[in-house]
Amino acid sequence: MAAHLAARCNVVFRYLLKYTFRNNIWHPTRRTENGYATSTGSPCTSSSLLNPYIPVCTRTIEQHYDIQVYCGSLKEDAQQRHALCELGQLQKTLQGYSNSIYLVPPKPKIKEGKDSNANHPKLSQAEEDSSPTEEEEPLLPPPRGFYIHGDVGTGKTMLMDMFFSNLENVCKRRVHFNSFMLDVHRRIHRRKQSTPQRRLGKMFTYDPILPVAMEISNETCLLCFDEFQVTNVADAMILKQLFETLFRTGVVVIATSNRPPEDLYKNGLQRDAFLPFIDVLKEYCQPMAIDSGVDYRRLDLPLAGKLYYLTSETDAEVCMDTLFDNLAQRQNRVMSPRVLKVQGRKLRLEKTCGTIADCTFEELCNRPVGASDYLEMARAFDTVFIHGIPVFTLTLKDQAQRFITLIDNFYDNKVRVVLSADAPLDRLFVSSRKGNNHDRMLLDDLGLSGDAADHLSLFTAEEEIFAFQRTVSRLTEMQTKMYWTEGDRSKTSHTKRGFRVLLNSAKPI
Repeated sequence: MAAHLAARCNVVFRYLLKYTFRNNIWHPTRRTENGYATSTGSPCTSSSLLNPYIPVCTRTIEQHYDIQVYCGSLKEDAQQRHALCELGQLQKTLQGYSNSIYLVPPKPKIKEGKDSNANHPKLSQAEEDSSPTEEEEPLLPPPRGFYIHGDVGTGKTMLMDMFFSNLENVCKRRVHFNSFMLDVHRRIHRRKQSTPQRRLGKMFTYDPILPVAMEISNETCLLCFDEFQVTNVADAMILKQLFETLFRTGVVVIATSNRPPEDLYKNGLQRDAFLPFIDVLKEYCQPMAIDSGVDYRRLDLPLAGKLYYLTSETDAEVCMDTLFDNLAQRQNRVMSPRVLKVQGRKLRLEKTCGTIADCTFEELCNRPVGASDYLEMARAFDTVFIHGIPVFTLTLKDQAQRFITLIDNFYDNKVRVVLSADAPLDRLFVSSRKGNNHDRMLLDDLGLSGDAADHLSLFTAEEEIFAFQRTVSRLTEMQTKMYWTEGDRSKTSHTKRGFRVLLNSAKPI
């Protein structure tokens, strides 16, 4: 009987271990709500499975990384190892960390000789508080975060997620930077709406950025940002004040980016006003480069099948329709249009079935939609078909930016995609110096010379070109079998049920 029970327990252990390694490589277990990925307690990860006697609170990211390398899920990388050592030190510092002491003014430290005021009973309370015999006890500076930058596919996001998932007892949030800025703008708008109406002849100014920053600081003490980037002047103008307040109130920031800090918002409009933010960022976040020169998303990983079609292929549409029908049959839902509510607006998708959406490029990128719309789609669907992606040129800068944002949000939420495009993936974006009438008119309106177009990313699409390298890398990984399996939300729930069945079967009778 004991031998039989031991055999059953061994089966359950190996099943759990295999599932954990397969589903906890790039994105450790987390739950997404309102654009944030929040911790879900103490996720059962590989290191704790291999040695259940090690308490979760003592697990380190170096141990987690070693296990993944040993099992072949990851390849040893010297630069990743160095970054892990740095992050490991911060992990120890942040265990049980709270920024509450930075949110409340420190109590004054009483010097000797305070009783000298006893001879002055008529001294007011304000005068007493400002007495030179008192001085505030200085606070230690908050822990310094990291700004991890490097080429696409070098493992920056993986390292940050590994750090995030293995840090316990900390109020933390992991969020894509686009989603974070959307949330900031919503908060700013809400506060502006709640201010009293200005009376006739009365002038007053109200700056909502400070209270919004304080609101965020009261909610979390660790922010992990994926794909830190600045692409518009609206974000550039508020970042310095916003992050100065966050840093001053003890919020620790870990960020990943393809650009070093000095290249953020490069050639952007009014960049001179943005430059002070770079100094603030480097003061509170230590820059850390990962430039191994290897794009791990482009390694020869098993493909999930043909998920990228050329529109020139005669059977492309037929194959995509067949795949959609096969997936739809498992949904037990009726195929119909669906309307998503996004911040009071309605986003209508003509062809959906359960958690699957079949869309055209015009539906997703030719309309005035943005990150909030794509985030709502990521919540509603785990598989999205996109037909008719064109070759992107400088005349399609807006559509290219929307497509980049679309893929960023889908990748961050493990949404699977099936695509048809006019060119192979590595030739989908074409850079050209030729301007158009719209650009020339805009130059005239801004009072700029024609040479300015060579230096402003607004006209050169430099930011889009740089970001598209990331998009190509991510789309490459999104076609792998590993990504496709992880993105199947119905299979995830089925696997959890399988866990319960196996565990029940291992219980002694």
